[in-house]
Amino acid sequence: MTRRIARSALSATATAALVGSVLTFGAAGQASAAVPDTIPLQITNNSGRSEPVYIYDLGTQLSSGRQGWADSGGTFHAWPAGGNPPTPAPDASIAGPGPGQSTTIRIPKFSGRIYFSYGKKLDFRLTTGGLVQPAVQNPSDPNRDILFSWSEYTLNDAGLWLNSTQVDMFSAPYAVGVKRGNGQVATTGHLKSGGYSAVMNSLKSKSGWSGLVQTRSDGTVLRALSPLYGVETGALPSSVMDDYVNRVWSKYSSQTLTVTPFTDQPNTKYFGRVSGNVMNFTNSSGAVVTSFQKPDAASIFGCHKLLDAPNDQVRGPISRTLCAGYNRSTLLSNPSQPVSSDAGFYQDGVTNQYAKAIHAQMADGRAYAFAFDDVGNHESLVNDGNPQQAYLTLDPLS
Repeated sequence: MTRRIARSALSATATAALVGSVLTFGAAGQASAAVPDTIPLQITNNSGRSEPVYIYDLGTQLSSGRQGWADSGGTFHAWPAGGNPPTPAPDASIAGPGPGQSTTIRIPKFSGRIYFSYGKKLDFRLTTGGLVQPAVQNPSDPNRDILFSWSEYTLNDAGLWLNSTQVDMFSAPYAVGVKRGNGQVATTGHLKSGGYSAVMNSLKSKSGWSGLVQTRSDGTVLRALSPLYGVETGALPSSVMDDYVNRVWSKYSSQTLTVTPFTDQPNTKYFGRVSGNVMNFTNSSGAVVTSFQKPDAASIFGCHKLLDAPNDQVRGPISRTLCAGYNRSTLLSNPSQPVSSDAGFYQDGVTNQYAKAIHAQMADGRAYAFAFDDVGNHESLVNDGNPQQAYLTLDPLS
């Protein structure tokens, strides 16, 4: 799993490698020690597209730590050794459902991804370090002109965490769901009617942001790159967040930013003040516990570099709170972070327009539009400790 996917992902309890607070969508069922080795995943094709669909279940086998793929029955297959240059990976594709049809496969205890593609199989390669994931921000990536997307999941003895993600790109829309132990079904990830086009049109209308949208030669709007990839490739100006950062820096040179990172620990607070090019955070005793340099757009959109978030109990929680505040542009409007209500998100003229557009078009308002979009429980995640079945629904590009 990539750094951003691991950080955006599923739950801190899902696997020690995943960083994030323990968050669920709706009321989770009780954890069960009897979570089976595989559970059914029903994939429904409501896309309205006529091309064949290909499904992939790729990830890390939690019992062994080995990377590989699962076939339609949930049997694990380890990747063979790769090479330099990368060598073709074995064909791990599973035939997906036709238009209006459903297909059920079984997914094993993985921390991984469910990829799906339309019309053409994805091109996966293996290096000596493991699997090479598609990187469509690279114009020469062999998957650049393929319409595809992926979901993320962890299934382990504590249950299932399954989410939709737009951390790397916003593309072929889909929703995820789980049937809980009590028989109730929870879903998230559906767009509003016309939501796909609305997101793309919103980005095209914002100065500097239209370069994120990628279109195939036949006119198909394939995806919008994340703003991090936009900055890294030059499709989005690297100065796009500078004005907001400068105003934050000015404000907290004379005022205090209070961060209360744990909802279950309201008395754990950290206090930020800017001095020179550094924002220092102190604890309730006045001791400096961590410091941040003035972040750039890449650090903000990627929630890394100058906003690195280690899996600890101090810097990481503060950093993820700051990352959410910068992306949602709430740091100026509220000196107490994080902000739980989304009513004031993305209101500044300088903000993460990509995340703003995506959240505005989600039927339930939930999404993983940046790595720490789970701050305040705004992520598109379903979770249950006793999952009976998982769902992946492919929606229209309209």
